[in-house]
Amino acid sequence: MSYFEINGGKKLKGVIEVKGAKNAALKAVAAALLSCEKWTLSNLPQIEDVKRILEMVGDLGVEVKQKEGTKEWTNKVEIQARSIQKTELSKKLAGKLRASIILAGPVLARKGKVSMPYPGGCVIGKRPIDLFLDGFQKMGARVVWKDDYFSLSARKLRGAKIFFPRITVTGTEAMMITAVLAEGETILENAAMEPEIPVLAKFLNQCGAKIQGAGTPTIKIKGVKKIKGGQMKIIPDRIETGTFVILGALCGGRIKIKNCCPDHIRALLENIQKAGVKIKEGKDELVVWGAKKIKPINLTTHEYPGFATDLQPPFTLLMTQAQGITQIHDPIFEGRLLFTDSLNSMGANIVLNDPHRATVYGPTKLRGRKIASPDLRAGITLLLAGLIAEGKTIIENIYQIDRGYERIEERLRKLGADIKRIEK
Repeated sequence: MSYFEINGGKKLKGVIEVKGAKNAALKAVAAALLSCEKWTLSNLPQIEDVKRILEMVGDLGVEVKQKEGTKEWTNKVEIQARSIQKTELSKKLAGKLRASIILAGPVLARKGKVSMPYPGGCVIGKRPIDLFLDGFQKMGARVVWKDDYFSLSARKLRGAKIFFPRITVTGTEAMMITAVLAEGETILENAAMEPEIPVLAKFLNQCGAKIQGAGTPTIKIKGVKKIKGGQMKIIPDRIETGTFVILGALCGGRIKIKNCCPDHIRALLENIQKAGVKIKEGKDELVVWGAKKIKPINLTTHEYPGFATDLQPPFTLLMTQAQGITQIHDPIFEGRLLFTDSLNSMGANIVLNDPHRATVYGPTKLRGRKIASPDLRAGITLLLAGLIAEGKTIIENIYQIDRGYERIEERLRKLGADIKRIEK
């Protein structure tokens, strides 16, 4: 297993570019299965989650071509689902990817049936899939559970009115994608509004879909018989953008973040500037200066356009360096704050009040130590902690970091970080 070795305390400066959005890429790959024609996806991040979903699509018998037909891993891929030869998703691959549930709808719409294991991913990845199954059932699918597997079948999917009792990004995208080929109209209420959703809807509409309201709480989809091919460029990753903003605040001399969309992280920018971090904003770039004094900012995460739960862990790390006490409230996912134990082992002073609330006492000096990445967002947070800690930090289980951040150690070294990947 590989691990990262970090010697902390280096001031970073330079330019870093944001890669394509993980969550947008995964859903675009899934949506490509709706069409018999070729989809070309560019600006794909070269990360493990994208690699897994491409492997899953290939395992279904779908044509997946990279770099002029070779198997070399690139940020551009051609997908053509002339036929879907299998309807059972790989247990081995689905167990590594929580977003594998997004493939169920397109396969069901094209083949009339699909089966798969409970999706996995990370320690906070095994989340309830009841919202997905309820939606599929309302569209006419029959659901059968057997052990840890479930299967869906439907002679014909039909439009339905689906109200989400809680906002779900992947659930919204899954139902939107599935409804594209369903007969009649589907209405999604209390839908998520994340930027990746209207971008995907816009491209699907260019390919023949009829979707209205994506990016608002109510989405209407009129089913069509056919989806054409096309070319789609994946938007910049807003979570990576936010991560680099916090990196600049913690470690920066002056860091320029290129190829980003500042509007997509407006909630973070507002809060981090209130904390005393200097930021200069451009159309598709941000410049961040390291903060000499950080003010404590109480935080509650919320669905978009609120403060993203995926940015809460690195923001909590930032607050360990603030001059005072910070209250962190993350009501969205159970267990999201458990990573604070690892920060405490490095010298932070964080009290976990309950599974959704923590009190951060700052500032505290962090010390390097050997730790393991429990999940994707906690993993990158521990990496940032290693960059500001005194001494050497070893981070194991870095597959979790590789799931969402492309060659992160190479990119950080260009900023002056002392970090290396060690294979063992």
